[in-house]
Amino acid sequence: MNQTSQATNTVSEAQRGVRYRVLIVEDDGDIRELIRYNLAQEGFIVEEAADGAQALERVKRRVPDLMVLDLMLPGMPGLQVCRQMRAERDTAHLPILIVTAKGTEVDKVLGLEMGADDYVVKPFSPRELVARVKALLRRANPLSEPDSGGGAYEKGRLRMDFGTYQVFVDAKRRELALREFELLKFFVQHPMRVYTREQLLDMVWGRDTFVEPRTVDVHVRRLRQHIERDDANPELILTVRSVGYRFNPEALG
Repeated sequence: MNQTSQATNTVSEAQRGVRYRVLIVEDDGDIRELIRYNLAQEGFIVEEAADGAQALERVKRRVPDLMVLDLMLPGMPGLQVCRQMRAERDTAHLPILIVTAKGTEVDKVLGLEMGADDYVVKPFSPRELVARVKALLRRANPLSEPDSGGGAYEKGRLRMDFGTYQVFVDAKRRELALREFELLKFFVQHPMRVYTREQLLDMVWGRDTFVEPRTVDVHVRRLRQHIERDDANPELILTVRSVGYRFNPEALG
């Protein structure tokens, strides 16, 4: 990214009054500084942690708007940090972007299943990383988008509050990660129609994100665990073989 585009983007962030706080959890000082520099150039408030324990302490003092998390950390692995973020109510919806050298499909799927929202493999492009951070923050802060707002969905055993990001199944609250909530919101607002994985990526993740179609399968599997009576035999989010998925509200009763 050249200096002119960096300055332009920084002014644009300032003009919109956007001052999001990002916590970088990375043990490699050079990589941490690279990420910090590029995010700071875009107008973000950046905090740093060199290991998992330090990250948890910083989050305890103040929850950031987004976490950039390395997997291979000394002491407490990144996946354990991710799991703990999802287990706490205050951080259950915290956007988490994993940045790691572990780039196999198994590693990506495991990271997503532990609750991460996106995945960047080292070595990475700073421009791509900043774009992913911005995309995650847009999804996490829908009130800044013109087509967003409050509202709710209630049918049978499912109730969603779009303003507070709360989901209740059989009157019991379910702690969904941000992307799971957005995916479920899209499904309930577009029932019965079949969507391909690529369409879901465009409509839920956004066209400016860089994730693979496989990501949709991971999030659908996690979402089924929250809302289906039997996630091995789903009734609500149905798989349409060789095409994609559709939402069946009739199964809600």
